Amino acid sequence: QVQLVESGGGLEQPGGSLRLSCAASGSFSSIYIMGWYRRAPGKQRELVATITSDGSTNYADSLKGRFTISRDNAKKTVYLQMNSLKPEDTAVYYCYAELNGSTYMGYWGQGTQVTVSS
Repeated sequence: QVQLVESGGGLEQPGGSLRLSCAASGSFSSIYIMGWYRRAPGKQRELVATITSDGSTNYADSLKGRFTISRDNAKKTVYLQMNSLKPEDTAVYYCYAELNGSTYMGYWGQGTQVTVSS
């Protein structure tokens, strides 16, 4: 059984910063990709950023320069540093990981709410 547990969401003012964390636990041998997606109210879920086990990153073009993804392989944790937050960043942020458990597949966290408002 694999679990992805997110933390760090909340309410922040425009221009502020938040850091999200997602820790993977359970029975698996390795994690290849970890990343973040988000779903804003009334919109489809979209890519935020992903990072591979060797540190290669991929970002949504609109978020480059404001958001930074990183990971600690020893802690099986991925982070998302979000700076210069805007109201349009308001969304539920979901952690995602592809890993080798009983089979190679992707898993989702339950999501953490980020609200940017004054």
